[in-house]
Amino acid sequence: MTKKQFLPEILKQKEKEVSKMALEDLLPLRQTYRLYDFLKAHKDKVQVIAEVKKASPSMGDINLDVDIVEQAKAYETGGAAMISVLTDEIFFKGHLDYLRQISQVVAIPTLNKDFIIDEKQIIRARNAGATVILLIVAALSKARLKELYDFATGLGLEVLVETHNSEELAIAHEIGAEIIGVNNRNLITFEIDLNTSLHLSTQFKDHCVYVSESGIFTAEDVALLAPYFNAILVGTALMQADNLEEKMKELVYDKG
Repeated sequence: MTKKQFLPEILKQKEKEVSKMALEDLLPLRQTYRLYDFLKAHKDKVQVIAEVKKASPSMGDINLDVDIVEQAKAYETGGAAMISVLTDEIFFKGHLDYLRQISQVVAIPTLNKDFIIDEKQIIRARNAGATVILLIVAALSKARLKELYDFATGLGLEVLVETHNSEELAIAHEIGAEIIGVNNRNLITFEIDLNTSLHLSTQFKDHCVYVSESGIFTAEDVALLAPYFNAILVGTALMQADNLEEKMKELVYDKG
């Protein structure tokens, strides 16, 4: 898979998966706090959304031997505001069962991190314990994005709407997104640039909360983002940390 095929290739695979996916009956929504309310109420710190990620197309294998449940518990103990769980099997070596297992043992919100293109995936995510789902602006038409956003919120889920540039950020605002992510990774070239977050921060709106995603490894990185962002989403740095407790302490940044 070449770099230029990254997103289209994944979406093609998702379409195949969704075509074979059963429409599940809706189960009760797992009870926890709402991420939006939590981030609005705790603006004094940059909150950490800690990710369970075994591998990725850009990094290859990251930590295949990790005990995902113990990792998630350590995230919660370390002060994470939410746990992001990769459920894509083909490209990220994730699994829906990881989301289910983690959601059963933590009290904080869990995010289903996947390439969601259909209502069936949203129901499945909620049934597996997710209280937040990811919708990627680059993966969907504006009309389809709005449909899926409204469907998810109608089921009581929150939505992290991921953007990569000014045009996508404008779309996120237009559809009424409250929790907006800025991914510092270019999905075409794989390159990471924290300036993506800094550049888009000039277009932020007061009523939304914003999450900087990808390429965040140190306290210095967080300090750069702190004036503009409510939270950071961190995967690789935590999955590769020799001392997870220390790394979590480093990344939970006090704005005061």
